[in-house]
Amino acid sequence: MIPIVKADGAAELEFIRQLKKRSGEVDEKVNQTVSRIIAQVKEKGDEAVREYTIKFDGKAPRRLEITKEELKEAETSRGLEFLNALRRAADNIADFHRRQVQQSWLETKKDGVILGQRIRGLHRVGLYVPGGTAAYPSSVLMNAIPAKIAGVEELIMVTPPGKDGKPNPDILAAASIAGVDRVFLMGGAQAVAALAFGTRAVPKVDKIVGPGNIFVATAKKQLYGVVDIDMIAGPSEILILADETAKPAFLAADLMSQAEHDKLASAILLTPSQELAEQTRKELEKQVQSLSRKEIIQASLRDFGMILVCRSMEEAVDFANELAPEHLEVCCANPMEYIGRLDNAGSVFLGNYSPEPLGDYFAGPNHVLPTSGTARFFSPLSVDSFIKKSSFIYYTEDSLKEAKDDIVAIAQAEGLTAHAHSVEVRF
Repeated sequence: MIPIVKADGAAELEFIRQLKKRSGEVDEKVNQTVSRIIAQVKEKGDEAVREYTIKFDGKAPRRLEITKEELKEAETSRGLEFLNALRRAADNIADFHRRQVQQSWLETKKDGVILGQRIRGLHRVGLYVPGGTAAYPSSVLMNAIPAKIAGVEELIMVTPPGKDGKPNPDILAAASIAGVDRVFLMGGAQAVAALAFGTRAVPKVDKIVGPGNIFVATAKKQLYGVVDIDMIAGPSEILILADETAKPAFLAADLMSQAEHDKLASAILLTPSQELAEQTRKELEKQVQSLSRKEIIQASLRDFGMILVCRSMEEAVDFANELAPEHLEVCCANPMEYIGRLDNAGSVFLGNYSPEPLGDYFAGPNHVLPTSGTARFFSPLSVDSFIKKSSFIYYTEDSLKEAKDDIVAIAQAEGLTAHAHSVEVRF
């Protein structure tokens, strides 16, 4: 089901190349379809959104916008165990993200110069939330809570209706708990376009965040520049570093926790122990039999999974940094010793009792993470994702006079004489 490969300097590099091909291919038909949808929504607004909703979702909702009362009703109507779990998770997420808040600052120098930076939340943000079988209330919490903490003035959520034209109640419950301001029943590329351009019913936003299918991701990509976006998410990934002390049953379960997302998901185990590799594969074959998404898991592990037997833990760490995974587990006798050496990862899970689903649902750090190796330069969604910064400058006449010659020299070197003149004319 999953190959065991001995590291030799070539096999692992070939595997990386295959992973990159998995997410790097662009479907031109999808691009063209999304372009047409965007153009129609830009031209026809709500009418186009309704037409595409009927076409793709089967039925348009009676009302496009969910009322505040309906949101609250959805929250109170769910099972108490589920609601309390969501609320406790929301508390953890809020506690973690409050620590990320930055302050505006002001510096006054002795010569009268004043420099500073103003930080404030974006005016309006759109949150896309999948519906139907891919309904994830946890994603509502992970996207909405940092936005509200950042000071976003208005958070607009869009989510597709079900076949009956009604919303997913778990999604609405999470939206109510997270403090979402307005909710519209629409999905797909047409919802992304409506948020980007604004329609008669849907307000125009400054940024769009949240997961979605290939059409949603492509729409976000095409509309980047009209609005800001969070990131272009690829297939889910988990990489586990494990020494001989790790428990094969735990490793197998954690690998499958990501493999079940998608046939394109990647699950990789790195270990110097051949015995651990063999035992983990046996556990995978045993445990998968009882899981509801067995076929997806098996396809993912077969095509994009690997157990790599490394020559040392140092080699395993180097490979992990090269791959830059979305999720990185460290299941070793002393996981803390590796913290300073793991440079490229979306989120790091330390020890045998910090499995990846802990981060997905409950611990507090954000589960919206860079994929496809982009953890080399991208960071998880955070409060910073929902703020904007402006710098400000105040110089006195004397302080500008002192800086004049330097400014003029640089401007003239660049051939921008009007820049130089703007300073010279004052003296």
